[in-house]
Amino acid sequence: MILSSTPRESGLRMPAEWAPHARCWMAWPHRAEVFGDAMPETRKAYAAVARAIARFEPVTMIALPELLAEAAHHCGPGVELLPLAIDDAWTRDTGPTFLVGEDGSRAATAWRFNGWGGSFDRYAEDARLPARLTAHLDLPLYRSSLHLEGGALHVDGEGTILTTESCVLNPNRNPGMTRAEIERELCAALGASKVIWLPGELHPGDVTDGHVDGLACFARPGLVLMETRTDPHSPRTEILRENLHALRGATDAQGHALEIVEIEDAWEAEVRGDAWCASYVNFYMANGGIVMPCYGIPADDRARASIQRVFPDRQVVQVDVRGIAVGGGGIHCITQQQPA
Repeated sequence: MILSSTPRESGLRMPAEWAPHARCWMAWPHRAEVFGDAMPETRKAYAAVARAIARFEPVTMIALPELLAEAAHHCGPGVELLPLAIDDAWTRDTGPTFLVGEDGSRAATAWRFNGWGGSFDRYAEDARLPARLTAHLDLPLYRSSLHLEGGALHVDGEGTILTTESCVLNPNRNPGMTRAEIERELCAALGASKVIWLPGELHPGDVTDGHVDGLACFARPGLVLMETRTDPHSPRTEILRENLHALRGATDAQGHALEIVEIEDAWEAEVRGDAWCASYVNFYMANGGIVMPCYGIPADDRARASIQRVFPDRQVVQVDVRGIAVGGGGIHCITQQQPA
């Protein structure tokens, strides 16, 4: 059922990712133009992420019907499967954004999806995924006017949205809309009241145009984890410094100054192509756990220790994401939580 009012008018909001989940949604990779020769490694990594999350909460893997058996073989019996037509395997971006109400009601927002700003010609099945998935779950669906992907957003569940100018204000997504108009629509669609803008980042290999989930995330109300880099020869070092500068001094929807914890990215990892994702903050908050990336480098242990300090009551599990990173994303990019 598609609704004409807005989620905020209906008393709905996107909850924070640390709120309890009913399930995690993923999609089985098959797009050769994204992963190329790395596809066997990619599928092993996707399955490893699914099995890790399944230790904490139910996981459903969406897969093309003809790839269902292969996905079942890799993922094992602890991961449920759902056959659906899909174009790509980034459910954070292509799936619905789930909403909750104070009265226990549940719904979802569907963003207009145009293949990451027209980076791909084939995206019609992914554009239909929110409607198909919410129909499968028998949930009401709100349709936003914004061309957007879920990886462009982080929320604190208390009215604050964290996003990037490089993506959401990009003419390849929402031409002709002002920042104020986009802010109003974001808040209406997510049941929020304030948007914090980071500059983001633009480089040729990143089809997301600088999604926030590769840069920063809320860890709890008032606390943001922020990616940094110390490599003096990398242009990303200055880009991340600019994003950190923009976040300092920002306040949330409650008027509180934000505490920032810096997490150095995996810049020492082997880089395979322009799309490579080196983010440690691109992780998944499961029920009682954190499933985070590792890259086979010494910095993995430092990043894990930093994350564990921020989440002392959660079990931190690392999964080698090099097969995913080569396609331009991480664990957060390939997952979508459904609130309990």
